[in-house]
Amino acid sequence: MAERSFAREVEDLKLSEGELFRGEGILAITKALLQSGVAYVGGYQGSPISHLMDVLSDAKPVLDDLGVHFESSASEAAAAAMLSASVMYPLRGAVTWKSTAGTNVASDALTNLASSGVVGGALIILGEDYGEGSSIPQERSHAFAMKSQMWLLDPRPNLESIVKSVEDGFELSEASNTPVMLQVRIRACHVHGQFVAKDNQKPKHTIKEALENPVRELDRIVLPPQSITIHDRDKIEKRWPAALQFIKDRKLNEHFGPEEGPVGIILQGGMYNSVIRGLQLLGLADSYGNSAIPLYVLNVTYPLVDDEVVAFCAGKQAVLMVEEGHPEYLEQAVATALRRRDIQTVLAGKGTLPIRGDYTAAVLMKGVEKFLGEHAPQYLGNRPPLPSADAVLADPKVKALADVVPARPAGFCTGCPERPIFAAMKLVEQELGEHHVSADIGCHLFSILPPFNIGGSTMGYGLGPASASAFNVDAEKRSIAVMGDGGFWHNGLSTSVGNAVYNKHNGVIMVVDNYYSSATGGQDILSSRALNPLRSTNNSITKAVKGIGAKWVRQIDRTYDVGKMRDTLKEALTSDEEGPKIIVASSECMLNKQRREKPLFSKGVKDGKRMVRERFGVDEDTCTGDHACIRLSGCPSLSLKHTNDPLRDDPIVAIDNSCVGCGNCGEVSEAAVLCPSFYRADIIYNPSKTDLFMARVRNAVIGFFQRRRQARRIAFA
Repeated sequence: MAERSFAREVEDLKLSEGELFRGEGILAITKALLQSGVAYVGGYQGSPISHLMDVLSDAKPVLDDLGVHFESSASEAAAAAMLSASVMYPLRGAVTWKSTAGTNVASDALTNLASSGVVGGALIILGEDYGEGSSIPQERSHAFAMKSQMWLLDPRPNLESIVKSVEDGFELSEASNTPVMLQVRIRACHVHGQFVAKDNQKPKHTIKEALENPVRELDRIVLPPQSITIHDRDKIEKRWPAALQFIKDRKLNEHFGPEEGPVGIILQGGMYNSVIRGLQLLGLADSYGNSAIPLYVLNVTYPLVDDEVVAFCAGKQAVLMVEEGHPEYLEQAVATALRRRDIQTVLAGKGTLPIRGDYTAAVLMKGVEKFLGEHAPQYLGNRPPLPSADAVLADPKVKALADVVPARPAGFCTGCPERPIFAAMKLVEQELGEHHVSADIGCHLFSILPPFNIGGSTMGYGLGPASASAFNVDAEKRSIAVMGDGGFWHNGLSTSVGNAVYNKHNGVIMVVDNYYSSATGGQDILSSRALNPLRSTNNSITKAVKGIGAKWVRQIDRTYDVGKMRDTLKEALTSDEEGPKIIVASSECMLNKQRREKPLFSKGVKDGKRMVRERFGVDEDTCTGDHACIRLSGCPSLSLKHTNDPLRDDPIVAIDNSCVGCGNCGEVSEAAVLCPSFYRADIIYNPSKTDLFMARVRNAVIGFFQRRRQARRIAFA
């Protein structure tokens, strides 16, 4: 099940011409695709476009009515390969994935697609994940657009601009026979706003028509060496000029502010809101976006239209290039365009602005202020008397928070079934010593942090075991590699497990099976245990690895059994059998389990049914203060508190209300033997007469012993 349902929101996708569409960026993109007559859509989930895939999945009835084929792709490579339908046929197709991480996976298909070109409009929606909160290495999609000569759109982050860019993207693709990338940052994906809707359009040419009337043009097939020369000539002599002409004719790039001025700012479209806010803080723009400084907004960041750049810069003393990320591709391109035309306008960019990092409004305000101070100080002096971010951070009360609020690194959710897996690894480590552990993309990556401190490398999604392949040598210890079920089906079955089987790798492979692609929002995958009416699920990982030749395979269906996890891992590390030792450790993702069960539980209570909720607690008198449950678990629901016992100085363990009753903390404290200080209480809603009677009996018996104990307690004056 996905992180959230868009069943209500997708009704807005049916809005007609002239009606007002309200919502967030992800929904606006979906509506724009339908208004553009898209014939097919595919993609792979990942922040910040996971919800786009969820919206498309929930919108299946709407897509079916229009004759639009939607497919949740096995990987970004599979999604990119879908676009081959637009190579020979006038079919509009769109795919989506997570920026450079997905583009790297899809690169083989994209390179061939960019070489052959397209007849129908092909749009690639990239969720650009850049900045301090990013979940991937800091690279940019711009480099790939340049490398393969695909056009890159970067719309202003408001719904009208995003919708227009989707529509323009299809037309630009068809006008230049080139795939187009549409880059939307996190803020653009989740920005809220409104736009005037248009009628949804059925595809002018359907997949069914294409299938029943096949077309084959030899020149469009990537067939080295002769076709490569033809394609390369087409790119430079036909497609590039056609794209530049379309961009100029349709005025895809925009101008704001006065027509003339001593200085100006060139900016990526996605930076527009932050630039305007920065200018506003300097008193150089109002809340409606009216700027006192000329702005040239690049809604198309590749290719750059040199004529427009030169026209904007000519006659100005200096221009600031606002380009988030590094290297400074746009700044270099602008500099080249100016020097070739012998335009002597000073170009500022990196250096005036930070070379790296997230360009927030505060960062841009400082950069623009520095630029104006050097080249146009007459603009300064209008800054409203607002406290700066530095002043707020320098406040003694804010500084005092740093002394009492500890840093909180990312970690596993409360009750996560992956937590006991790594607790078992630490227990094995005590017996057999440390081992080299190759990590993978996914929730299990949190094992690198305290309290587990496990993992030595991360090389890509489903590549954990492959990244341990160099360690296939005769030694006293074996490598351990970890990957999740999402990574397993994405890339791991062939690249990691198949590679290990083929090369007779002697290491251990741990496949963490939590029933979903949890790290991307809880979408179903091939091995999900749920019955999905639209997808094929319940396909066994264990059968899959055995099917490609793995011999030593162990299935554990309850990861919370720390003792069994520990013993199985120890067996794998000491077995004499050749070949990879594969452990499939399965338990449902607790976050998704709670999303699934809580509504059902609440409904049962509301309907008057007898419902039981398990809660765990710690007996203060029994707890020894060893805290092994915390050291080997690290569960957020575990904390410490001081006891009133005057003979004890050490704090004891306490469990807060976020506990979900998984029982892991009690088991790891003594390696699968329930710690005697832990107890379980059953909270009964809508109790039966028997429950009420038994409660009275228990209270009477417990009360008797409590009173007797109190009477015998030694009291000190």
